[in-house]
Amino acid sequence: MNKKKLIFIITVFIISFSNYAQENKVEIIKINNNWKLLRNGIPYYIKGAGCEDLKYFKHLADAGGNSIRTWSPDNGREVLDKAHELGLTVMMGLWAGQERQGFDYDNESAVKTQLNYFKSVVKKYKDHPALLLWGVGNEVDLFYTNTKVWDAIQDIAKMIHEIDPNHPVTTVTAGLDPVEVKLIQEKAPDIDIYSINTYREVCSASNVIRKAGWNKPYLFAEWGPAGHWEVRKTMWNAPIEQNSHEKALQYVDSYECIIEDTSMCLGSYTFLWGHKQEVTSTWYGMFTKKGQITEVIDYVTNCWTGKFPLNLAPSVDSAKIENFSKYDNIQLICEEIYQGEVYAKDDNNKLKFSFKIYPESTVEAVGGDFQDEIPSIPGLIKKSKINEVRFMAPKNEGAYRLFIFVTDDIDKIAYANIPFYSNPRPDNMKQRQKIKLKTRRLKLNE
Repeated sequence: MNKKKLIFIITVFIISFSNYAQENKVEIIKINNNWKLLRNGIPYYIKGAGCEDLKYFKHLADAGGNSIRTWSPDNGREVLDKAHELGLTVMMGLWAGQERQGFDYDNESAVKTQLNYFKSVVKKYKDHPALLLWGVGNEVDLFYTNTKVWDAIQDIAKMIHEIDPNHPVTTVTAGLDPVEVKLIQEKAPDIDIYSINTYREVCSASNVIRKAGWNKPYLFAEWGPAGHWEVRKTMWNAPIEQNSHEKALQYVDSYECIIEDTSMCLGSYTFLWGHKQEVTSTWYGMFTKKGQITEVIDYVTNCWTGKFPLNLAPSVDSAKIENFSKYDNIQLICEEIYQGEVYAKDDNNKLKFSFKIYPESTVEAVGGDFQDEIPSIPGLIKKSKINEVRFMAPKNEGAYRLFIFVTDDIDKIAYANIPFYSNPRPDNMKQRQKIKLKTRRLKLNE
């Protein structure tokens, strides 16, 4: 290779690398008392979602979203590359150990090992063009007692700034506690953005964070339906879940509050752009396990773009068992037959109704910890007709839910569930309603 050609190649490499780094620069500035996030010098408002499953990324881009939030750097390269391919950015999570899960912030060796691991992650991904922010820790304050965690968060944030001056650093708390806001200000000054996981308290957050004295920008790292700890419960302590339409309206109300704060809030990541089992299989996921799109996504799309999709998901109006609603503490008798019904609507598509009965979850996990999927109970749905169902109450005493699913021609879905309690049959009680089986005579060829 001649000398001129070698110089040319080196020059092209240097220019390309310089442009690559420049395109990757993200910064926070304050203009006329308004905080702004700039990406490559252009204002960037986050319209994102929490999602670690690559198969849902394109749905996010098509819905008008612009950013993905992860909780850990697992599969970081694949996440960043896929996001970049679709024009999305990534708030890369660095999962810091949690006290409630056994991490000890008095253990200097463990804290140092964690810091060194994150240092290797930052070096690995800091120049990726899809990277937007570093998210250090998620709800490390949940049920904690050792405030040394904030010293560790500060060390991580400081390390990131030294290695990667091109991307801001945030940390995420469970809800918004003024005491923690002050702790983070005092102990972790290298945190650039305060991030909040909150649900029904979205609309009060802007006032709370100001009263707490936070003087930097913030964003919402999780928001969505009413949390299972925030809703009414049955007399047997089962949380009462919003149906898919009620959740869609909740998302809209929350988003309107989020975008009202134009001076401090940099945007948000809705939860969850995917599917998970937490209390129920439908509580937080905006997709079903099969990947079906729910009404929530249609409404979030409208929030982000100002337009609804051309074909909307079905919408549930109401669902009842024997004319009782989910708020009526429905008590049934084991192995009795009952009737349920659901009223739903759609934009001129043919609807298909399906019904399943699930036992109530007994898992006591918190903070979004993994939960195994609960299987439905076979053999209890005796007859269904369009929007009505006849079912047998389970033979074992306990708490259950009747789930109703409504799909349209393109497999978009609506859902609702009704909690009920199945009580033992009193010894002197006769069966209220026997199952009627149809019979027919067979004609045999002689």
